[in-house]
Amino acid sequence: MKTPAVALALALAAGAAGAADLAAGAAKAESCAACHGPAGISKLPQTPSLAGQPEGFLQWQLVYFRGGRRKSPVMQPIAAALSDDDIRNLAAHFAQQKPPPPAATGSEVAPAMHAVGQRLAQRHRCASCHTDDYSGTQATPRLAGQREDYLLKALREFKSGARTGGGVASMADVVYPLGDDELRALAQFTSHPR
Repeated sequence: MKTPAVALALALAAGAAGAADLAAGAAKAESCAACHGPAGISKLPQTPSLAGQPEGFLQWQLVYFRGGRRKSPVMQPIAAALSDDDIRNLAAHFAQQKPPPPAATGSEVAPAMHAVGQRLAQRHRCASCHTDDYSGTQATPRLAGQREDYLLKALREFKSGARTGGGVASMADVVYPLGDDELRALAQFTSHPR
């Protein structure tokens, strides 16, 4: 007997062979604009931009919210109402949007902090999953251009164990030994990798 996660993974994989309906995704995304911005670029503190995120990453995050593996009092009820086609269409829509420029990330770059973040990213091999330009791939998120305050929130949640869903074990291993100043530096660098 297939678990719900396995069944969903098979359904998403099977659906990936067929083209997503971008128009349906754009229509469904209208309700996302209040928080994530009309073009998927968030202006709200600690709220992620979705524009330019890898399609697979977006699909899996919605699946995790829908199934309760990733916790959010806002996103869980929204995702619970999404069908597999809705998830596929939303992910395709946001993946097609132009990613936010680094200036939209919520803070200015402090050169000393940026250098510390770069060293931390190199030491912990962040690019091995997030790619050399931090644009993400498949089920790994884009960090470049993401809101810096959101990245810091995510890093803190990985460290505390509050973040659940995909990638948790590898991220927890990376951030567990880091202090909050190091998390801030890592968030700044990965948001503005130059």
